[in-house]
Amino acid sequence: MRRLPFLAVSLLAAVALSACNSTQDVLEPSAMAPQPQGQGDVASVQPAAPATSSTTPTATQSAAIATNARIQFAPIVGTSVEAASVLSERLASRARERGIALARSSDTATTHVLKGYFTPLSEGKETTVIYVWDVYDPAGNRVHRITGQHKAPSGGSEGWSAVSPATMQTIADATIDQLATWLAARTG
Repeated sequence: MRRLPFLAVSLLAAVALSACNSTQDVLEPSAMAPQPQGQGDVASVQPAAPATSSTTPTATQSAAIATNARIQFAPIVGTSVEAASVLSERLASRARERGIALARSSDTATTHVLKGYFTPLSEGKETTVIYVWDVYDPAGNRVHRITGQHKAPSGGSEGWSAVSPATMQTIADATIDQLATWLAARTG
């Protein structure tokens, strides 16, 4: 029962986040700059180098989409550095697979900015990671929201220490797949 207040606070935070319709702070260069590694709760996704070999989609991969979108990931809020690193690497990899171009913070051709909020909730032998990605246009207006949760065994730990790299990779895959679906619907 000691987790009940934490759950209530988490739900209130989610409600507060859902009330946000616009934010200029997300698009300010200082807000998107990678945070020092010592902070432990914020990271950003940077585009990886272009793939040099072609890949054939497997059962876990989805087809690439045709889009002119250039996506920038703002610093991720709420994760540990370790969890954010795994998430960032997989987001970049999965975006390349799906044909989604990633942009750096200095890229003036950015079409959308994603800002992610994460919370781990440990209960019993399971930890659920709740995530929200707000998608902003260049003017700072929220134009879409991606939400989800992923439950996995906690291995006796709590919080971010209970979240496996595989869990963060699954979340990254789901995020990019949902983003690709939304982008494809906008261009088609």
